[in-house]
Amino acid sequence: MRDPLSAATDAFTSFLFGKVETTRLPVRTSTGQAQAVYLPTAAPGLGDSGVIIGREVYSGKGYIYDPFQLYGQQLPAPHWLVLGESGNGKSALEKTYVLRQLRFRDRQVVVLDAQGEDGVGEWNLIAEELGITPIRLDPTAALDMGIRLNPLDPAITTTGQLALLRTIIEVAMGHGLDERSGFALKVAHAYVNETIVERQPVLTDIVEQLRHPEPESAEAMNVAIDDVRAWGLDVALVLDRLVDGDLRGMFDGPTTVGIDLDAPLIVFDLSHIDRNSIAMPILMAIVGVWLEHTWIRPDRKKRIFLVEEAWHIINSPFVAQLFQRLLKFGRRLGLSFVAVVHHLSDVVDGAAAKEAAAILKMASTRTIYAQKADEARSTGRVLGLPRWAVEIIPTLTPGIAVWDVNGNVQVVKHLITETERPLVFTDRAMTESSADHLADDALRAAELEAEERAAAFMEQHLSDLDDSSESTVA
Repeated sequence: MRDPLSAATDAFTSFLFGKVETTRLPVRTSTGQAQAVYLPTAAPGLGDSGVIIGREVYSGKGYIYDPFQLYGQQLPAPHWLVLGESGNGKSALEKTYVLRQLRFRDRQVVVLDAQGEDGVGEWNLIAEELGITPIRLDPTAALDMGIRLNPLDPAITTTGQLALLRTIIEVAMGHGLDERSGFALKVAHAYVNETIVERQPVLTDIVEQLRHPEPESAEAMNVAIDDVRAWGLDVALVLDRLVDGDLRGMFDGPTTVGIDLDAPLIVFDLSHIDRNSIAMPILMAIVGVWLEHTWIRPDRKKRIFLVEEAWHIINSPFVAQLFQRLLKFGRRLGLSFVAVVHHLSDVVDGAAAKEAAAILKMASTRTIYAQKADEARSTGRVLGLPRWAVEIIPTLTPGIAVWDVNGNVQVVKHLITETERPLVFTDRAMTESSADHLADDALRAAELEAEERAAAFMEQHLSDLDDSSESTVA
């Protein structure tokens, strides 16, 4: 029961100003109609300078990414990790990304191509289109004047050579060198470098010196010459595999003349090497250190080092340690390392968990394609993804991925132009992507129409880069 004064006040106010409050009946409506009540919102993008990837799924905005443009502003490091099951678009993303980066005049890319078809690597078509001959490391071809990379190349510092030799041996043996074996290797390497000056020293020289050490080596440590020979025997046997074993011909001679390290794209074709053998991490160690000392230079170029099947690196403690050092060049010399891995569990649960964690920490950009629910939860836990992103990963269709750029998480549809399509899709990729269809044909048709419009925009954007790259590159 209201008091008389309040009632009189309300009556007087209503007489002067009209009814203050109105009572309305509830309205039932659909979400399609109610959405007009709310203003559209979208997560902030990464800027408009760099390489266009595609479009952000929820907002439809173009998605542009470039680690060199973002470094120092939104990225603490320019390194990038790409994850996902086979057949979901990782390969297409890598290839279009490289093609688009190469439109900038100050970009240079090295690819370690560990997959292949019809006797050549996956990147062979792109290399041919750019007029580049891949560096094909093949034990059978190497015996017939094939490509050679010399671990003792004078372009590599003495310290780098010794570190590389140790890594090769430790990867092959599966454990670190003990002090005695390390001493035998060190004195053999020092003697070879001091005495062979008229030509490039090669692995055969190291093996020979390990088998027949100089008396001075023993005298320096006050031990018997037979002891030094015994300490170096296992080391010699491992290196002999590169000289006269299943990897012979690729690393047991001077570096092949004519390898163009100034080409915009350098492809190391490792497709003839068994990916599951110990040869693969050995190869990656040799190529990685060789590039560190011969390719990376303070010349203001922005370099991208893309590694297929990168778990061969991250899953080996000794190779991972070498690549950790290589990744540190990202800040000082403009290197962006791109690691492509199928399953994060292959890495974080492997023998090099500590080293893997360090490398993953350096990757400020993470792109995750579709994974099974269990794998997605594990990936989200390791990478610190938000819950909504973890839940959506198992539902992603090919070509769509979750992008986490230093905490800026968005869902992105990768778009491919008609010019890029024949270079990007190998026969296998076409087979794998054949399952990429939508049950609703009308929805699929609408999506394709939207993609064509976006692709047309992207073609225009890419063509503009040829004229404006010098002014847009930081």
